[in-house]
Amino acid sequence: MKNLVLITAFVLILSACTTHTHIVGDGAQGNSQKSKRQLWVISLVAINDVDTKALAGDATDYEITTQSDIVDLIIGGFTGGLIVSRKVTVTK
Repeated sequence: MKNLVLITAFVLILSACTTHTHIVGDGAQGNSQKSKRQLWVISLVAINDVDTKALAGDATDYEITTQSDIVDLIIGGFTGGLIVSRKVTVTK
């Protein structure tokens, strides 16, 4: 029974990892990437600002991917949900 609970918890945690992709122009033309982590206080107040235009530089065709990954789950778990984060990646 204990193993079933652990497996179920593990599957639910992995299913919480979400990804959103936004295509600007014709999308990424290469594989050059820059990433930053956006931090929020209880998902309401931004701690830092991630400027995707600055990450893209002079590119007019790129992709913006935001995702929650295991690092974000660890940050949220360690802070008891007070601080939440998402990784923002721009691919040119």
